Amino acid sequence: MYHSQFYVFDGDKPIPVTIRNYTQEDFDQLIQIQSECFPPPFPSELWWNKEQLSNHVTFFPEGALCIEVDGALAGSLTGLCVNFDPNHMEHTWEEITDQGYIKNHNPNGDTLYIVDISVRPKYRKLGLGKLLMQAMYHVVIQKKLVRLLGGGRMPGYKKKADTMKPDQYLQEVMAGNLKDPVITFLLRCGRRPIGIVKDYLEDEESCNYAALMEWKNPFFIK
Repeated sequence: MYHSQFYVFDGDKPIPVTIRNYTQEDFDQLIQIQSECFPPPFPSELWWNKEQLSNHVTFFPEGALCIEVDGALAGSLTGLCVNFDPNHMEHTWEEITDQGYIKNHNPNGDTLYIVDISVRPKYRKLGLGKLLMQAMYHVVIQKKLVRLLGGGRMPGYKKKADTMKPDQYLQEVMAGNLKDPVITFLLRCGRRPIGIVKDYLEDEESCNYAALMEWKNPFFIK
């Protein structure tokens, strides 16, 4: 199981941080974090429920991580294992994550697929999302998987959809001509895009598109 303690800095002040696996005792707080990260008009029925969270810690506890800042729960990152064929990339978030219930978790899969990442808004200046992602890279290495993968929303695309296709928008973000809140963050985490999928998630800001963002295990040997 995962347990790492270190410090982050708020200005010049070091603050103790712990990344660990979340457990049943954290469920209420994890649902509260979802409500803060995805406030109305985002539908509350799409926040985590306790059945989903129970499945996460039962089917793949290694992929259920949370982060504490000075003892307060500040965010979480959840994944499952799947087999991924780069030649057949089309899928939806609901299909590949079993609508967040991860009953399709494959212990023999070659890819750790990100289900969700959430960080309380008041803690986002501390870079906790990147730290959670790096912790999940450790899981990929430990389990000797090929890659970490997930669909990245493109919430800036709606404003550009009249003038460019989604792949052109992604290219502009990659070139540094545009900044996207999600894709730019994932690039900063070390992920790289391998393709665009349509109808990935009902997401008006992204026009339902997502960029598949990959991190390859540098120690993986075929």
